[in-house]
Amino acid sequence: MTKIDIVSGFLGAGKTTLIKKLLAEAYQGEKLVLIENEFGEISIDGGFLKDAGVQISEMSSGCICCSLVGDFGKALQDVHKQFHPDRILIEPSGVGKLSDVIAAVQNTIALDPELELNSFVTVADASKAKVYMKNFGEFYNNQVESAGTIILSRTQKLSPEKLEAAVAMLREKNPQAAILTTPWDQLDGKTILSAIEKVSLADELLARIRAEQETEEHHHHDHDHEHEHHEHGSECTCGCHDHDHHDHDHEHDHHEHGPECTCGCHDHDHHHHADEVFTSWGVETPKTFTQAGVHAILKELDSGAYGKILRAKGILPAEDGSWINFDYVPEEANVRSGNPDYTGRLCVIGAELNESKLKTLFGIS
Repeated sequence: MTKIDIVSGFLGAGKTTLIKKLLAEAYQGEKLVLIENEFGEISIDGGFLKDAGVQISEMSSGCICCSLVGDFGKALQDVHKQFHPDRILIEPSGVGKLSDVIAAVQNTIALDPELELNSFVTVADASKAKVYMKNFGEFYNNQVESAGTIILSRTQKLSPEKLEAAVAMLREKNPQAAILTTPWDQLDGKTILSAIEKVSLADELLARIRAEQETEEHHHHDHDHEHEHHEHGSECTCGCHDHDHHDHDHEHDHHEHGPECTCGCHDHDHHHHADEVFTSWGVETPKTFTQAGVHAILKELDSGAYGKILRAKGILPAEDGSWINFDYVPEEANVRSGNPDYTGRLCVIGAELNESKLKTLFGIS
C-alpha cells in the first residue's frame, strides 16, 4: 500500500521548508516520491530534493487544479507503477484549491486500490492569516477549510494574544483540524508527523480504560468463588474496598447504592464499552499555563462540579517557554516538565461532563 500525503499552502507559507524537515526527520528509510506542481513555471526547489534521493515528477506546464481529470491522475498512476513507493508527497501550487486536489487523488485511488489517501495538510503563515482571508478569500479559505491538519509557520513572530486570535480565526473556518502552533525549530519531524496522522489524547485514554476494564473482568472471572461479579476500576469510589479484605462472609452485602450508582457494580448485567459509558471533552490551544496553575485545576476536578471525571491528560506550553505534561485520576494528579508538542492539548474523560464549566476552569475562550 502506498500512502499519499498532500502538503498544500498559500504562496510563501513554507511548504518546501516543512517538506525538507519531514524528509530529514520523519520519513527516513521510506521509499518516497514527491510530485511537485509550480504555477506555470519551472520549480526552483527541484535541485535539493533530487540531491536528497527523492524522485520528482514535475508538472510545471500548469496548475495541478487545471489538469485534474487527465494529467494529474495519469502522473499519479505512472509514479506508482514506476517506483512502487511507500509514500507519495504531493505539493500543489500555492494558489490551488485543496478540495480539488483531494478530489483528484480520490478519483485516482478509485482506479488503483494500492493507493491510500493518508493526510491532507495546509501550511499557513500565522502572521498573515487575517490579511490573506480578506484578500484571497476563496482560495485561501478553501485550503484552511479542507485541511485535516493546519500547520502554522512563523508563530514565533507573534505575541501569545495574536497567536490565540489567529488560531480562533482559523478555528471558525475549520473546527475539526489539528492546528500546529509550536515553532518548528522546537519540534522533531516525527512530532509533526504525529500531528498530521492524528492520534488524539481521547483515543489514548479510551484505549487505556478499555485495557483496564478487560484486566478487571479477567481478574473477577478468576475469583468468582470469592466475589460476586462486582466490577470496578482502581478509582472506584463506591466503598467496596473499605471492608476487611480477610472477611468474605458477607460477599459485599454491606455495599450500599441506589439505582443511579455509577461504581460499576451493575456492569455484570450490562457489559458497556468505555466509549458507550463515558464521554470526552478535549481542546487544542496555544494558551500558556504554570505548573502550579495546572495543579490547582486538577485539584478542582475532584469537586464533582464538572461531572464524574475518570481521567485527564494534557501537554501544555508553560509561561516560561517550557512544556507541562499532566495525568489525572480522581484524587491523584501528576504534573511534570515534558517535551514540546505541536500545540497545547488536553483531554478529560468521564460521565455527565459539564463542558462549559471545564472550558472556564482551563481558561479556554
